Amino acid sequence: MSIRSSRTYRHVLVLIALMLLIAGCGSKDSAVSVPGGKPDSDPDKTISWDRMPQMSIDLDKQYKANIKTNKGEFVVELHAKAAPVTVNNFVFLSNEGFYEGLKFHSVIESFMIQTGDPKGNGTGNAGYRIPDELNSEFIYEEGTVAMFNTGSPNSGSSQFFICTGPEASNLNRQPNYTIFGKVVSGLDTVRHIASSEVQNGSPIEDIVIESITIEAA
Repeated sequence: MSIRSSRTYRHVLVLIALMLLIAGCGSKDSAVSVPGGKPDSDPDKTISWDRMPQMSIDLDKQYKANIKTNKGEFVVELHAKAAPVTVNNFVFLSNEGFYEGLKFHSVIESFMIQTGDPKGNGTGNAGYRIPDELNSEFIYEEGTVAMFNTGSPNSGSSQFFICTGPEASNLNRQPNYTIFGKVVSGLDTVRHIASSEVQNGSPIEDIVIESITIEAA
């Protein structure tokens, strides 16, 4: 097999993996409150809502998310002006403690790491959907943070992914996922997570979000 053919074959495998992830996330269209659905969490904590949150962020401020995992920490600069609805949603869920205890359930080192599913298997969401915000100057590259969706328009909710390798640039051909942030510190932690040993696309060892703290300046 030629180098060119090998690269093409690799790209096809990655795109197939992405399609499988989309299929998994789209298999359940609604979420319900699941007591104890998060590891080591408060069983009475709400993990599902019946509508998207009202706009509460200040578009004149710069928002950052300090994300702490059991593998280290990293900081995401949020693109509030480019994706106000998505950032508002992420800030709301973070402040509600929604992400605490959730796993990075999907890892493809040359592509992305994905989290934000209260079920931990790619089928969960926050109980509602948010509209896409795709008219952006930002591109998919290492460190880019984007909202995952079911593959249908306006179907994002709580799951998001962080681009970790060259295969992510393939998404620039058809940008269907709202870009709402960029890792500006702790990229070594993201790379460490991306290099985790996996089985069937999921890390063998649990990689968990311990907390997300939002800062506004």
